[in-house]
Amino acid sequence: MHTKSPIPLPVDQVLPDVLAGLSGEGNVVLVAPPGSGKTTRVPPALLELPGLSGCVLVAQPRRVAVRLAAQRVAEEQGSRLGGRVGFSTRFEARRSAETRVEFVTEGLLLRRIQEDPFLEGVGAVLLDEFHERSLAADMLLALARSVQREARPDLRIVVMSATLDPAPVADFLGPKTRILQAEGRTYPVELQFEKRSSTRPLPERVASAARRELAADLPPGSAILAFLPSVATVERCARLLRQDELPENVEVATLHGGLSAAEQDRALRKTSGRKVVVATNIAETSVTLPGVVCVIDSGMEIRPGWDARVGLESLGQVRISRSSADQRAGRAGRTGPGRCVRLWTRGQDTRLESEIRPEVLRCDLASTLLQLAVWGERPEAFDWYQEPPSSSVRRAMDQLSTM
Repeated sequence: MHTKSPIPLPVDQVLPDVLAGLSGEGNVVLVAPPGSGKTTRVPPALLELPGLSGCVLVAQPRRVAVRLAAQRVAEEQGSRLGGRVGFSTRFEARRSAETRVEFVTEGLLLRRIQEDPFLEGVGAVLLDEFHERSLAADMLLALARSVQREARPDLRIVVMSATLDPAPVADFLGPKTRILQAEGRTYPVELQFEKRSSTRPLPERVASAARRELAADLPPGSAILAFLPSVATVERCARLLRQDELPENVEVATLHGGLSAAEQDRALRKTSGRKVVVATNIAETSVTLPGVVCVIDSGMEIRPGWDARVGLESLGQVRISRSSADQRAGRAGRTGPGRCVRLWTRGQDTRLESEIRPEVLRCDLASTLLQLAVWGERPEAFDWYQEPPSSSVRRAMDQLSTM
């Protein structure tokens, strides 16, 4: 197999420490900023771990990141996608008997671990972007640790994130867990805020900001990355921009989970002109867009939660957290000094919550308790990474008992 000589990335410096931390019966929690290379460099490096028996499974929170990360690692390894490096999502799979590194969605890995409680043929489980704290990610951490503790001491667990507080995860994974930190390679990003709040629809405000940035005569090959909360707002903003008389050689692309693989690839391709990519938070982590010099941030996202008024789980448009705002702004400082236009005021900025509230504290637990039943555990006896509120457990149990 021919392996390319990839461009050095900051995380390369800590790969020997990652392998040392996983020796024996150790686990690793790695904190590394966006652009450091953790998603693409750490998984194949684990194959060099002495005594590793089986493949490396890498869980990602989003389907797009699963496919793109697998493509990038296969390219750097000089192999075909679906060979040594593969991926699996709910709707698509590229893997084979020779696959040693497989990227999967969190939900898919959760089903696998329940169908195969011993994770036969798996040497390491890697949970990426754990700071997002989905219910599936919390369950994967708890179940993988249970498998390791009770049946598979040879199973290695790696948890990675750019903004994660590593201490609680390390405590949960046991005394032999090592915390590692990689440096980033970022440039300064100028922040610009709105002078006053606006009631104009977000797609219109983002389109207006994109027009202003394009008028600043950005250099050829550069891109503007704009964040909006939903597929509907992304498509609306893109239509508004395409209706305009934009400067010559400006391409408008969208990026969200509802697009085909070909459409997603189009958004991520380099351009000789200039490009505006309008995206959901799918572009916040694990996806690298070339040439981004400006980020336009609506400051909003769609987040699931329990609506006590109607007694149902719902999706609501809410303000992003401080960590998400920092992740988004950092996209403009990957290759040189950049700029982030935040469509909220400095006063609103001071009131951003520091982290996303974990789903285990705010979402319906009915499906999670069903998964626990399949695993053979009762919620009160399960070793949760973070225990849910007792009221949420009672509500979910009541809901299941009436089905």
